[in-house]
Amino acid sequence: MSKILIIEDETSIAELEKDYLELSGFEVLMEETGDAGLKTALNENVDLIILDLMLPNVDGFEVCKKVREVKNVPIILVSAKKEDIDKIRGLGLGADDYITKPFSPSELVARVKAHLARYERLVGSGVKKNEVIEIRGIKIDKTARRVYVNGEEKAFTTKEFDLLTFLAENPNHVFTKEELFSKIWDMESVGDIATVTVHIKKIREKIEFNTSKPQYIETIWGVGYRFKV
Repeated sequence: MSKILIIEDETSIAELEKDYLELSGFEVLMEETGDAGLKTALNENVDLIILDLMLPNVDGFEVCKKVREVKNVPIILVSAKKEDIDKIRGLGLGADDYITKPFSPSELVARVKAHLARYERLVGSGVKKNEVIEIRGIKIDKTARRVYVNGEEKAFTTKEFDLLTFLAENPNHVFTKEELFSKIWDMESVGDIATVTVHIKKIREKIEFNTSKPQYIETIWGVGYRFKV
C-alpha cells in the first residue's frame, strides 16, 4: 500500500483529500504546519507528498526544497494562487506537479495515481533507490554516505560513517573495541584501539541529544558498545 503525506493547514481540505485517497486504497499521513510536515517527510518512508504552499512556520517552497535535497518521491504542490510565477518557482524547486484550489478531489486522486505509476516505472527501469537505514529519527543514506538526525544533515568523516553504519546494521549486538577496530579499520587489533573510543565519542556528539545519557550507542562496561533500537 502506497503511503501519501498531506501537508495542509486547512483541516477541511486535508480531511477531504484524506477520505478520497483512503477510498482509493492509499495510506495517508497528515501534518498541518510546514516544520512538522518537513520532519515527517524526511523521517517517514512516504511514496508521494501533497504539499500546500501557504503553511505556518515554514512555507511549502522551503519544504519542497529541503525534501528534494534528500528524496526523489513525487511532490504535488497545492495552492490558491493562480500566478504562473508560483508554478514556475515550485516546479523549479523540484516539484512534479501543481494544482490550483479549488479542485476536484477525484482529479487529485487521478494525479496521485499517475505520478506514482510514473515513478514506479522510472524505478523499475533502472533508477536505483538509495539504500537507507532509518532508526528513531536517524537516517543513514548508505548510497550517498549522508547522515540525518531529525531531518538535519550531520557531517561525518569516513570512519565515523563506517562505524555508525556498522553498529546500526547490527542493532542490539554488543561489540568489543577489538572487534570494531578490526571491522572498521580492516586490521587486527594490534594498533591503538583507543581510536574506537574517540570515534564513538565524536559520533555521539552528532547524534545524541544528551551524550551523558546516550539513547543510541550504549557503552556496555567491561565489554564494548552496542546500537540500541
